[in-house]
Amino acid sequence: MVTRLRAVPVPAALVVLVALSGVVLGRVYADPLLTRLMVGAAVGSVLVSVAARRLPSWLVAPLSVAALTGWTLLSLRLAASHAALPGGLGEVAVDAARNAIPRLLTAMIPVEPAPDTVLVPVVAAWLAGLTAAEVALRAGRVLLGYLPPVLLYGGVLYVVGPNAEPAVGPTVLFAAVAAAGLAIPGRRADPAAGDPVDDLPPTVRAAVRLRLVAATAAGLAVVVGLAALLAPVVAGQVEDRPVDPRRYVEPPQVESLDENPLIRISGWALNPDQRLLDVRTLAGAGDGGPPRIRLAVLSDYDGVTWRVGATYRNAGRVLPAAESAPGATTDTVRQEITVGDLTGRLLPAVPTPREVTGARVAYDPETGTVIRPEGLAPGLRYDVSSVRERPDLNLVTTANVPAGDAVARVLRVPDGAPEQLRRLATQLAEENGAPYARADAIATFLAEHYRVTADAPSGHAYPNLTFFLFGPRNGGGQRGTSEQFAAAFAVLGRLAGLPTRVVVGFEPKADGPVRAADAYAWPEVLFEGVGWVPFDPMPRPDSEPRPVEEDFRPKPEDPPPSEVPAPTEEPSATPPAAAPAPGRQDRGPGTPVLVAGGVGGLVLLVGAVLAVLAAMRRRLSRSRLERGDPGRRVTGAWRELTDALRLAGRPVGDDLAAEEVAEQARATLAAARASGPPTAGAAVSGAGVSGAGVSGAGVSGAGVSGAGVSGAAWPDGGVDGGVGELADLVNRVAFAPGSVDAAQADRAVEVCTGYITALRAARSRWARLRWTVHPGPLRWRR
Repeated sequence: MVTRLRAVPVPAALVVLVALSGVVLGRVYADPLLTRLMVGAAVGSVLVSVAARRLPSWLVAPLSVAALTGWTLLSLRLAASHAALPGGLGEVAVDAARNAIPRLLTAMIPVEPAPDTVLVPVVAAWLAGLTAAEVALRAGRVLLGYLPPVLLYGGVLYVVGPNAEPAVGPTVLFAAVAAAGLAIPGRRADPAAGDPVDDLPPTVRAAVRLRLVAATAAGLAVVVGLAALLAPVVAGQVEDRPVDPRRYVEPPQVESLDENPLIRISGWALNPDQRLLDVRTLAGAGDGGPPRIRLAVLSDYDGVTWRVGATYRNAGRVLPAAESAPGATTDTVRQEITVGDLTGRLLPAVPTPREVTGARVAYDPETGTVIRPEGLAPGLRYDVSSVRERPDLNLVTTANVPAGDAVARVLRVPDGAPEQLRRLATQLAEENGAPYARADAIATFLAEHYRVTADAPSGHAYPNLTFFLFGPRNGGGQRGTSEQFAAAFAVLGRLAGLPTRVVVGFEPKADGPVRAADAYAWPEVLFEGVGWVPFDPMPRPDSEPRPVEEDFRPKPEDPPPSEVPAPTEEPSATPPAAAPAPGRQDRGPGTPVLVAGGVGGLVLLVGAVLAVLAAMRRRLSRSRLERGDPGRRVTGAWRELTDALRLAGRPVGDDLAAEEVAEQARATLAAARASGPPTAGAAVSGAGVSGAGVSGAGVSGAGVSGAGVSGAAWPDGGVDGGVGELADLVNRVAFAPGSVDAAQADRAVEVCTGYITALRAARSRWARLRWTVHPGPLRWRR
């Protein structure tokens, strides 16, 4: 009995050490289920090893793996039931095994205990307990047996990162239990039993005790030395913010139609009977009729398209709650939605969703947009419970609008806004001082002067909005769908100093089918202390719009656009207007004069066009490389590099990662030098360029000095290292916004400029000239 009691402390210590990892990891989970499952894995793995201690060692692993399989399946079943996920156990297990790690590292904090977010921690806890028990109990190496729990605990701390408070209490308990596990087995459980060493001959007894003392002293010296060596390092890291491993994992992405669903409004308007959804309201309909169903919130505008610009994180059934505005009334709306012909990944829901069952979702808390990473499918049915917020309209009329970096995203007006739009926004703002009065004036202006037509062309770029607002009524202007009304309101609002965004969704008339005719876009304005307030700029039914000229008179030198802009997402170059053919005269210059004048005029015209294109290209490059914050400059340098590859005949595919693009860039430069003109090397400096790449001396000499690249521009890796470094910076901008400083941005510009100079220098003179004036970068998507 005494021997059994002496064998208890080490297994108990191992169970506690492994279980503490579950306690620490459970702090970033929304429910204690994960902690319970990891504690069960710790107990089960150690007990299996203790029970099989007298069996051959080769039998322990199969027995423990069998027990692990059973506990894992039970854990997956409990997690699936907890998260209300559909499907059988086999389907759930396969999906969890395939996606466990990426979903765990991209999940929203707090993490919902679901099969894919509990699988890896449970299996890791079991394997750590099994390994620790076998080493500590069977091999008798207790200190070495502590290594798996320590590694598991360190890994858990790394995964938690800065997403929870420092785990001081569990860490102290971890060290105390480890020390107790080492100390307790060495004590004599029965003093009457005596010390076995006392039964040995005196000479042997002295030698044994000498060895014990020496081993103890050596162990103590090692511990003290490690403590002295590591204590300053550990102490220096106490105040540092831990690294979040989630920054290295790409969250779920969406396609262009989901990034900008506003362009789908016109298509739906042409097919009004298409059945997109079926909706059944289970609770909270209220007296105001069926609530609007939101598809996406678009906060970013670049002068061409509105975009969601969201960072989606895998979420569980319960979504994080947002603070309600003071004075706002809220009610809960619960609906059952069945997908029909709606495609994409955006998941419709009444704003703002709080709980989704029946579908695995990813969520962007900033915009409230929800997606289903696997995509929508006909027949998909899910329940969504939302908190509908109704702001206090009495506060809106006197409320101010926020300003500063926190709302810079929804106040940004991209360069190139037409002067007519600016003057209209200024006119409406001057006549109405308060923010709400400005917003209401914009909505009233649009409702009173424009008409809704289902066949209006799609598009909400600056040219499209200019034609919608000021185009001749008899030529197709001053009419549009809710796409143009919402986009025009949002742009005019930002020009008038209002933080705005565009929302795309549906406005059903009643429960039942939601058809394409119910698709609707509306603008919203952010007010301090009130929140986002929707506005309705749509014309009233059966109302005849007034001519725009009655209330807005543009300057004489700015005639209204006369042609409908192309419905495209990308800006298109506008060709110069052709001069009218001169009338026939009785007398005129002779034929040689006309021919000479025509040829000369044509040369001048071509030269002017080429000069304008070259100037526009230089302006675009300066805008990308010199303006904006460091992250924007790094992104601009990357776009310059990809445009250069496209100009070189090696366009970059949308599916390539940054490292793959860098590899393609190296191969393109090497191929260009191999087949380029013999004098290409001289353009970049013979000392700096070798046959297969750029040497460690860098790109120097007269060929690159004008571009701002010195001999020290390249590291030892030459162009290869520089392009790879630029790819690393682009990844940092994409996955860790705000982490790039000005020096790194300067480095990105330097690398980009040097690479483009080297690639261009490897081409013929005609190709270099064509490179300078090629209009492609001006119209390619940026």
